[in-house]
Amino acid sequence: MKTKTIRIQLESGLEARPVALMVQEASKYDSRIYVEAEGKKVNAKSIMGMMTLGLDNGEELVVTAEGEDENLAVENLEKFLSGN
Repeated sequence: MKTKTIRIQLESGLEARPVALMVQEASKYDSRIYVEAEGKKVNAKSIMGMMTLGLDNGEELVVTAEGEDENLAVENLEKFLSGN
């Protein structure tokens, strides 16, 4: 299992379009991926779950991945959330 705390560096935060793109990125991996913030834990591959978080630019979240490609999944989600 790979866990990493990441600060969101997307100008608009995690609103509809960035959430859709993040879910699309998370769905590329076989690992189970979860995002946790403000006491909520949701499946990173679920648009509805991710939308419930309502996170803004500068806020932190914890990404946890478990599976064969967990390191790559967390690394690439961090790049996405960092605006790269």
